[in-house]
Amino acid sequence: MPDPIRIAALVSGGGTTLQNLIDLIARGALNAQIVGVVSSRADVFGVTRAERAGVPVTIVEKAPGRSPAFADRVWDAVRGFAPDLVCLAGWLHLLPIAADFRHKVLNIHPSLLPAFGGKGMYGHHVHEAVLSYGAKVSGCTVHFADDTYDTGPILVQKCVPVKDGDTPDTLAARVFQAECEAYPEAIRLIADGRVTVQERRVVISG
Repeated sequence: MPDPIRIAALVSGGGTTLQNLIDLIARGALNAQIVGVVSSRADVFGVTRAERAGVPVTIVEKAPGRSPAFADRVWDAVRGFAPDLVCLAGWLHLLPIAADFRHKVLNIHPSLLPAFGGKGMYGHHVHEAVLSYGAKVSGCTVHFADDTYDTGPILVQKCVPVKDGDTPDTLAARVFQAECEAYPEAIRLIADGRVTVQERRVVISG
């Protein structure tokens, strides 16, 4: 068994995506170690989830308005954990990617990008937009994060149906089940050394 891939997770809220990774690792279903969590808020349940799992947490709060130093402080905190990979897990801030972490930062988005992505499109805002548009399918996308919202190279996508009578809550629950499969799948591909990025295209070997 190879050494587990070292993951730093970034959270801003309840931490359900973080909990999924914690649970998979505990069951032996994901050969990874969450070496640290960076949270943009001290009072969110994602912090509690990390602490319960014995994962060290660093709080990097964002000051009101634009603060270029915020990104620098986040990356300094991440570097302190010496991760192989960074997973955005409900991180709600646009974060320019530091040069030493290019193509080492994953994000998961609750739609089939490029549809229903961009600034302000997160959580229930996405599911409400999908239902309002009348889309027949939705899903989730794992992509490499870049310097804008939801535009990085796509690694894994999973599709779910949009059912008659769906509400944002029922659709969200179905999409989250897909997310619970897609994120660890993407992590495994990277840990196995099967992923290369060629401009916008992610190539998976084997």
